[in-house]
Amino acid sequence: MAKITPFEQFSEEYDKWFVTNKDKYEAELRALSFFIPPNGNGLEVGVGSGKFAGPLGIKTGVEPSQKMADKARKLGIRVLPGIAEDLPFPNGAFDFILMVTTICFVDALKKTFQEAFRV
Repeated sequence: MAKITPFEQFSEEYDKWFVTNKDKYEAELRALSFFIPPNGNGLEVGVGSGKFAGPLGIKTGVEPSQKMADKARKLGIRVLPGIAEDLPFPNGAFDFILMVTTICFVDALKKTFQEAFRV
């Protein structure tokens, strides 16, 4: 079962961290940007509020928390409800997958990476 309760209850506090810790957030974005293909079709699994997908140009995300998904949609990200272990996409749908602080919230780590590889 997806661990969404903290994100449903504290979505505002979650986003405030990125404002309060702007230097750390920007450093994370810079580090991740080296690994994002410039013209690739990517998916962020556990897209949350879109704090990484948006600036990194990732247009699609999967998110089990409705409150977080709503925030990502406001950034123009297409968000589908779902979990990392059962991605709602066909085989080979994406060039790359991004997961930022996602694996600590999944129930089945091996299945998560199998799904990421599949899509």
